[in-house]
Amino acid sequence: MVSLSPQTSAAAAAIGRPPIAWLGQFRGLPLLPLAILVPFVLIAVFADYIAPYDPTEPVASMKIFIPPAWMQGGDIRVLLGTDFQGRDVLSRLIFGARVSLIVGVMGTVVAGGIGTALGILAGYLGGWADLVIMRLTDAWLALPALVFAIFLATMVGPSMWNIIIILGLVYWTRYARVIRGEVLSLREREFVKLAEIAGASSTRVIRRHILPNVLNSAMVLASLTIGVVIIAEASLSFLGVGVPPPEPAWGSMLADGRSMLMVGAWWLTVLPGLCIMMVVLATQLLGDWLRIRLDPQLRNL
Repeated sequence: MVSLSPQTSAAAAAIGRPPIAWLGQFRGLPLLPLAILVPFVLIAVFADYIAPYDPTEPVASMKIFIPPAWMQGGDIRVLLGTDFQGRDVLSRLIFGARVSLIVGVMGTVVAGGIGTALGILAGYLGGWADLVIMRLTDAWLALPALVFAIFLATMVGPSMWNIIIILGLVYWTRYARVIRGEVLSLREREFVKLAEIAGASSTRVIRRHILPNVLNSAMVLASLTIGVVIIAEASLSFLGVGVPPPEPAWGSMLADGRSMLMVGAWWLTVLPGLCIMMVVLATQLLGDWLRIRLDPQLRNL
């Protein structure tokens, strides 16, 4: 009987094993959120090439309220039907994805930038700076977010970039409170004390030692805030103070179709509502995954 060395046995086993080791790289990834978000992001980026029609203009030779193609009376040329002006619903959903994702991401960036900066200043400087920033944060939190956003939108006027700034100003407080709490702990750590003893300026300590250690929490908060901002933008557009028509937005599509919901034109409200639900659900699931992935205590469970 011929005996094989351990190296030879391992090589023989590797030859007979199917080459699927690369699949292990995807183990642990949030497949469901990515399966939803990646197509929506690609659709938003390439909307100009994917959308079959201009979302702001009626489709030539098409009637209003044409149902989706699989229903009786539908037309294959407009797969998801037309709205009250004869515009293609599919094209409006595609361009609405671009509006929602731009507002969601940029509004989160604005909120995260303001809240993280104020949280770091309050936690590291302490004293009167901490007192002023935290009292401002408490006063801001006392205001109903949506009502405050509606008030600001009516003051500055409806526009996509105005909505981005408004939502950033509304939702920065959650960052400020969380980041401040982490900075209060970090400033007592040995590496921060040693940097201060070595003569490093406050700006250098914040940039080199504080900011890198709070980015994980800021990223988790950002992933959870995107969905909240998208819902807020849809709410403002639904109420008529968000992205102005004829620019397609999922919230304004809901508002346009609500009067026809009870008379059978369900696709005008169900389809944009479904898009909002899927994107928000995916961002929340991704945020939960990031929270577990980036938290050392939870990661080691």
